[in-house]
Amino acid sequence: MKDEKLAGFAGQKYLNLATYRKNGTAVYTPLWFAEEGGQIYVYSLANAGKVKRIRNNPRVKIAPCDIRGNVKGEWVEAEARIVDPAAAVHGHKLLTRKYGLLKRLGDFFSKLRKRDRVVMTIRPV
Repeated sequence: MKDEKLAGFAGQKYLNLATYRKNGTAVYTPLWFAEEGGQIYVYSLANAGKVKRIRNNPRVKIAPCDIRGNVKGEWVEAEARIVDPAAAVHGHKLLTRKYGLLKRLGDFFSKLRKRDRVVMTIRPV
């Protein structure tokens, strides 16, 4: 990983994403992620609370974690944004490369259920 702030994420499978409600309360969510060029790609259902919170406030913090969200490293202040469709395709490719069959199964069931998804990039600040 190029960015020193992201060094703690090398070799990790999950990150804990903290997004903020309008009242400032943090909401924590463990997510799959893929890193490229100093930015992290994650995805979610388009109508998920974390996506709504990021639209309202792009300031987030991230930390490596386990599947249950138990933090395994230092928190990093960052900024998240929802990417355009072309960048979303690239993000999904990176995530599929990292997570393989499990990601493909998730993609299949999301398509089957006609669930809209968005890809977000996260950059340390």
